Amino acid sequence: MELSDFLEEGKYVVLAFYPAAWSPTCGDEMTLFQEFLDEFERLNAKLVGISVDNVWGVQAWAENKGITFPLLCDFHPKGTMAELYGVMRDDGVSERALFIVDPEGIIQYSYVSPIAENPGVDRLFEALERLQKDE
Repeated sequence: MELSDFLEEGKYVVLAFYPAAWSPTCGDEMTLFQEFLDEFERLNAKLVGISVDNVWGVQAWAENKGITFPLLCDFHPKGTMAELYGVMRDDGVSERALFIVDPEGIIQYSYVSPIAENPGVDRLFEALERLQKDE
């Protein structure tokens, strides 16, 4: 899949890189995003999670956590997408990072949080609201 597969007219794409599916912080972060899917929709944003985990692990984890938004596996070659976005770490996982991409495919916002910290949704929603006011 490519970013263009998610771009729709008038919609932003939120790329949420997370280091490891089965880690407690990643589980908390992605289930929080799941709880706020209606708010992402209200803000004209499509959410996509991305990790370097393999597809079978991510699929089992998503089912376990009840995650319904798309989760991409940046597994082979490992970390290619994370490297393109500048968030691949030397220890083999991605940073915990958020990107907002506008409907033309241009990154309008990025945030890298400490790897062990759930960044929550507030700053992300504030950024989406600001972008829409600027349109």
